[in-house]
Amino acid sequence: MERMEGHGRGHEHGHRHEHEHRHGHGLRHRARHVLKPHSHEAADKVDAAMETSREGMRTLWLSLAVLGATTVVQALIVALSGSVALLGDTVHNAADALTALPLGLAFVLGRRAANRRYTYGYGRAEDLAGVVIVGTIAASAAFAAYEAVDRLLHPRDVIHLWAVAAAALVGFAGNEWVARLRIHTGRRIGSAALVADGLHARTDGFTSLAVLLGAGGAALGWRQADPVVGLLITAAILFVLRDAAREVYRRLMDSVDPALVDTAEAALRDVPGIRAVGSVRMRWIGHALRAEADIVVDPGLTVVRAHALAVAAEHALIHAVPRLTAATVHTDHTTAPADGPDPHAELAHHGRPSAR
Repeated sequence: MERMEGHGRGHEHGHRHEHEHRHGHGLRHRARHVLKPHSHEAADKVDAAMETSREGMRTLWLSLAVLGATTVVQALIVALSGSVALLGDTVHNAADALTALPLGLAFVLGRRAANRRYTYGYGRAEDLAGVVIVGTIAASAAFAAYEAVDRLLHPRDVIHLWAVAAAALVGFAGNEWVARLRIHTGRRIGSAALVADGLHARTDGFTSLAVLLGAGGAALGWRQADPVVGLLITAAILFVLRDAAREVYRRLMDSVDPALVDTAEAALRDVPGIRAVGSVRMRWIGHALRAEADIVVDPGLTVVRAHALAVAAEHALIHAVPRLTAATVHTDHTTAPADGPDPHAELAHHGRPSAR
């Protein structure tokens, strides 16, 4: 029995040049977010493509600048007109723009090398950024809801409706510009996360257009149109919050897509010399995956040959599993009741399951 503890890092560096394609980024995780563009999870916004690409980071900060400018323009019109529908959209856009700050900080911190205290590095900073983002979205929803309900209870005319309509168009234009930039850059550098973020911005642009409905209703004399649209925008923010909180919770709980585990097990079974595959465990460290796997090999193998099989197993995993950077492979020999005592019996009282 042999545990290959240390060669995950060495193998990762020795073969990094072979894996720059990193499986075409056709990953579980980002592909799902393309279908659910309102995810704000931090690791979905700063992935490996962005880490290695100045173009990706430049897009992130340009998005912050454009959405920040859009928010300022809308905020001025809110102060001028008193529109709570526009206020809700402004708060939403501000929250989206501000997500770049914790993400950028997490990105910089995540590049720090592992040390004896943080032996896995600082990738978890992205998960903490996700918690901050969820809190920001929740606060924006609460504020928008309070203002909309207060306006329903205490009606007030919205003035300068032309300015409100113009601000709605500015919000749409800003989000659409950001959407096009993120999608174009994401496809250029192979970042599905950035593409998903672009789709999210495009969705927010249509939310801005909803403000036009409130302005139109107010122009027709329906005083409740503006706060009603404000409540609808609040509901949209709550849907964003639900998806974001769910993804951050899953990441904090070390959740992975079961399909990744299936892929890993299939890759291990295809390695010549591996007789069986035991437990396979994975977890996200920032935007990279690490794995632990148990394999069963011939009991007559030398230590050198068993180690070579462990290396081959890790190599197969890195090729097969998207975003996997390293794996710890535990080799075990075939064991049957007739072969003698269980080699793991000494660990049984520590909670380790028997090999049988």
